[in-house]
Amino acid sequence: MSDLSTLSPNNLWQIFANICSIPHPSKHEQKISLWIQAWSKAQGLEVKEDPIGNLFIKKPATAGMENRQGVILQAHMDMVPQKNSDKEHDFVTDPILPYIDGDWVTADGTTLGADNGIGLASALAVLASDDISHGPLEVLVTIDEEAGMSGAFGLKSGWLEGDILINTDSEQEGEVYMGCAGGVDASATFTIESEAVPAGYESFNLSISGLKGGHSGVDIHTGRANANKLLVRFLLQASQKFGLQLTELNGGSLRNAIPREANTSFVLPKENVAGLQVALADYLATIKANLAIVEPDIAMMLIQPETFEQMWTVKCQNTILSALNGCPNGVIRMSDDIAGVVETSLNLGVIRCKGRKFVALCLIRSLHDDGRLETEEMVDSVFSLAGASVEFSGTYPGWKPSTDSEIMNIVRETYQSEFNKLPAIMVIHAGLECGLFKTEYPHLDMVSIGPTIKFPHSPDEKVEIATVAQYWQLLTAVLANIPTRA
Repeated sequence: MSDLSTLSPNNLWQIFANICSIPHPSKHEQKISLWIQAWSKAQGLEVKEDPIGNLFIKKPATAGMENRQGVILQAHMDMVPQKNSDKEHDFVTDPILPYIDGDWVTADGTTLGADNGIGLASALAVLASDDISHGPLEVLVTIDEEAGMSGAFGLKSGWLEGDILINTDSEQEGEVYMGCAGGVDASATFTIESEAVPAGYESFNLSISGLKGGHSGVDIHTGRANANKLLVRFLLQASQKFGLQLTELNGGSLRNAIPREANTSFVLPKENVAGLQVALADYLATIKANLAIVEPDIAMMLIQPETFEQMWTVKCQNTILSALNGCPNGVIRMSDDIAGVVETSLNLGVIRCKGRKFVALCLIRSLHDDGRLETEEMVDSVFSLAGASVEFSGTYPGWKPSTDSEIMNIVRETYQSEFNKLPAIMVIHAGLECGLFKTEYPHLDMVSIGPTIKFPHSPDEKVEIATVAQYWQLLTAVLANIPTRA
């Protein structure tokens, strides 16, 4: 972590190192919240906490800037907890261990938390600085952005005073975001029916690993494989060909992360074991060849564990596997309005046995409400036909672009002035909190910027060092260019 102290802007990186040292996965933000509050008070700043856990920090305008429009810098305090299977790490108690890897900062076997730790660090660095010009300034730090947006959902009117909100949760330098996708969680629950394992059956565990995973929004168009879908496809083939019957099936860990690993246990007649092994080798060779460029490290491992006494019935197994195999996944539709932008997508993020129940969790994203609803209807049809109980929850709105946004124009002009080129004005296929803020604060003029962060929501997450400095340069220049109040 000491390596980060050599990077510039130094204050931002030092604050980010402190953030990494404090465990802060979604739903476990108390430690980081207490640290932010103590840090703010040590700076002599006013800090408040609302009933749901969001933090509000205020800093007066610098001399001569008192009549500028008020700006709210916004970040979320939680991070996505993902690790490699061979990494011993408890996100609730253990610090993240960042290190410099060439032109990037990454972490040792876990997500880095640059999403949104760099944005949070930048907001706090502005608060700590005494040489950055700015008008009346507020910092809003929300909870639980990655696992339900409960902080943004719970934000009430009367807390924020500013006119402009700058969201710091974007992940590509040179792109300025003026809109984002909305989304909804889908869950399908089956009842597992079991029977005794007959004599003459052998027991196995099968796992798939080595996939890259990633963010189920910004990485969904990359063609990265979904471990749940790959494993289910093989199991469906093998069950029909070799009489394989499941005893367990699990995969993925978060609805908003592309699953990197999945595993199952099963039994099958002893005389079919050799055929299964050949079919597995053929399947692995096929998917490795088909996905060689995007997923070069796919691995499947078959081992023999203890003997199982109960197995799923053929009818139950075929129903669940067929529904999972038929569930849409990946890009559903590209935008007709914005070239290269995903309009609607679906991620089959988690499959899990819970006692006598089997649950599949999906995240649907769309720039348009009708695209989200159409995909909801597809998911509902597939799983309802299979007899599952289907529920949709946590619907959050997209952030509709405003073509006459004053802050968008300021950021674009400032970027051109600072870097002698125009930024790309974009809509992101991810769930920024901005759409929810509009509910209680419809007057806010909003924009989202950030440095380049690759592979968020996966242990490959990394942030490009040079772009953090560029992002900081842009952010501080924009603050100096905020116009006066009307």
